[in-house]
Amino acid sequence: MSKHRGAPPTVVVIFGASGDLTARKLIPAVYNLAFDNLLPADFHLIGFGRKEISDEEFRSLSAAAIREFSRRELTPEVWARLEGRATYVAGGYDEKEAFVRLATQIDAIEARLGREVQVLFYVSTPPTVFSPILTNLGCSGLARRKLGSPLHTKVIIEKPFGRDLDSARELNRVVRSVFEEHQVYRIDHYLGKETVQDLLVQRFANSIFEPLWNRNYIDSVQITVAEEVGVGTRGGYYEGSGCLRDMIQNHTMQLLALTAMEPPVSLSAEAVRDEKVKVLQAIQPLRLGSEGDVARAQYAAGMTGGKVVPGYLQEAGIRADSATETYAAMRLSINNWRWQGVPFYLRSGKRMARRVSEIAIHFKRPPGTLFAAAGERFQLAPNTLSFQIQPDEGLGLVLNGKIPGLETRTQPVKMSFRYATTFGSNTPEAYERLVLDAMIGDGTLFIRGDEAEASWKLCTPVLDFWREQGRAGMDSYPAGSWGPSNADMLLARNTHTWRQP
Repeated sequence: MSKHRGAPPTVVVIFGASGDLTARKLIPAVYNLAFDNLLPADFHLIGFGRKEISDEEFRSLSAAAIREFSRRELTPEVWARLEGRATYVAGGYDEKEAFVRLATQIDAIEARLGREVQVLFYVSTPPTVFSPILTNLGCSGLARRKLGSPLHTKVIIEKPFGRDLDSARELNRVVRSVFEEHQVYRIDHYLGKETVQDLLVQRFANSIFEPLWNRNYIDSVQITVAEEVGVGTRGGYYEGSGCLRDMIQNHTMQLLALTAMEPPVSLSAEAVRDEKVKVLQAIQPLRLGSEGDVARAQYAAGMTGGKVVPGYLQEAGIRADSATETYAAMRLSINNWRWQGVPFYLRSGKRMARRVSEIAIHFKRPPGTLFAAAGERFQLAPNTLSFQIQPDEGLGLVLNGKIPGLETRTQPVKMSFRYATTFGSNTPEAYERLVLDAMIGDGTLFIRGDEAEASWKLCTPVLDFWREQGRAGMDSYPAGSWGPSNADMLLARNTHTWRQP
């Protein structure tokens, strides 16, 4: 995690500079780092895209993005430090001459400064052009610029990193033919969220948790990444993706890895990522079929936010016979000493009851019968520790407490901690931390190549099976609900039920 040491002189190059992610997240992230004085004094931003726009237009679009999407208002003092150092290069991602122009512009920046700079490339484009960009970075010599020096080139690659195991392996092959692994930062923005990072702190900085973090005391783990929105105008993209690719393989599996991994020997990037890979490799292959470990569904018409919304098959750009899942759930078993016999339940979906992402650790019930008398006097619930990642970042702990009064009666009570309440609501966005970490060379919160492949190795057989099945086995759920009945059955076999966050 970020060690708050200063970043060296840096040029950040954003491929896909006119795209939605750049406007909503990347430009505001750079601005807020400048606001907090976390950018190096010699910082430059270069936008690269197919669209023909001038430097002045790029600056104007960037200012507009900050006004609309930044967590802080655009102030003249901070913007003045960035505006004159923001330029734009127009060109195709497969156009070698455009990369030569880019290299010339970087050289000119160094000449003006009279010193060397590191270059951080951010690949924020559709995945279909990842390979051309990476290849041209290699052909132009930009990829190995100052290799062996502390100011070596770095590259951030957005998700999705592949569509299946074979494509992830091929993309890794392209990456490694151009860059060395220590130069590469495969991003998953969930890892930059405060509560996700706090998961490591809670586990390894509090002696009350780690001794209980195993099969002897934990009954099950549930990880939920729920969205209230539908596919909206992204129907064409979503048809080629689906929930498993869009959310489970990356975000949700990363949350599982941090929850279940063994204690790393240090907080160094490689130590943390080594343990994440080990636990992903320990997950048993998923059983497929009607009695298997996976479930899928599409949302049907229903009520969301007090409004009637259409089902997935009625959305614009969706085929009437679509077999694309908008909901996916799985039951995982980790074959190691710590987790043997503890089921991990993962689910994600669109048009669910509300937007929430959380990790819930369900502890076993006490073995004694002291409060097991019949009747309503003793209402007991399993202790549950929950990490809420969004929208309200924080922790919750369910305990059983005595109700005040002369008669001994119990009921579950919840203790809560919220970041906004304790530390204020203006906490950094995930992309701010991740861009800063890449600039200073801290890869802890990024995904290593073998880690991406381990996750795809688990998910690809599921995708292959579903493709063979077509719509067979596809369930449905009303928009505004918590999901389909076939997902409930994944838990019912272990006498568990889905938690409602």
